[in-house]
Amino acid sequence: MNVSYHTKFGSLSNYEKGRVEPIDDDVKHYAFSNCFEIASKSKPYEKVVFGQNQIYVLECLRAEGESPWYTCAHDEFALVMDGEVEVHLIQLEAPQQVSDADKNGAVLVEGTPRGKKMGWMKLKRGHQGLLPKNTAYQFSSAKTG
Repeated sequence: MNVSYHTKFGSLSNYEKGRVEPIDDDVKHYAFSNCFEIASKSKPYEKVVFGQNQIYVLECLRAEGESPWYTCAHDEFALVMDGEVEVHLIQLEAPQQVSDADKNGAVLVEGTPRGKKMGWMKLKRGHQGLLPKNTAYQFSSAKTG
């Protein structure tokens, strides 16, 4: 059987509203959502949950300008779907770390993060970055779309 596939790339300024298309595969391997539609209607850095699998939560946000500083008691990942995003990292000193190690999800860092600068990542469309636990991170991006 000869099957032809065509990949379509979306962006905030050019996307098709999500729908399920027939595929020759097990649908359990895919998550269907419309991140572009969510981000196009959201305020910059407004986190919107669009999926959950047990304790794992998928959030979408529009990166525009500078975000507040966030941290989390567990590792997180950021996947850039459109444009370019810089992510700055600071290893937090103990008093600013997440006090409840069992808490799931990102929280705002109170005040200016204190600790050792770890560096930064420049992520473009399709790039994924690791946001290590107990590390403050801040997104920075020019306006997209």
